[in-house]
Amino acid sequence: MDYTMLVPVTGTILNITRGNDCCGQMLSFGTENGIVNFTAGPDTLIIDNRQLRAGMRATAFYDSSLPVPMIYPPQYRAQLIAVPNRNEQIALNFFNRNLVAADRSLQLNIAGSTDIETINGQRFTCNPANRSLLVFYTVTTRSIPPQTTPRRIVVLC
Repeated sequence: MDYTMLVPVTGTILNITRGNDCCGQMLSFGTENGIVNFTAGPDTLIIDNRQLRAGMRATAFYDSSLPVPMIYPPQYRAQLIAVPNRNEQIALNFFNRNLVAADRSLQLNIAGSTDIETINGQRFTCNPANRSLLVFYTVTTRSIPPQTTPRRIVVLC
């Protein structure tokens, strides 16, 4: 999967309904910009296999290269869904050898307490540089690029 085309939408899950084929779900997110609907099917990757429920804050990523219906509220097919902790942000980007995001939106400072794992939850013991990373973090510096010491990194091999 080309993770560079994924666009995040963060919001509170307002409603979950069964999809047409019984293997999928329709998730309605309440965001700062209004309601956004997502379909989550068997191929949607849900980090930690979390059970999604109404009232939960989550970030869904959709592929901006795929066609979408011209309806309101917007409806996308979720490729990946992650649930952050309270006051936590999620970033998905390619990080270079200096752990700077490709769009220079974030620089990572890895600490001994940073949990680094693969998408299936296994410990990742190599250098996470030059890879697509899903980063869970709270605070950043005011520098350019902003720096953070993430709580968790999921390496998208």
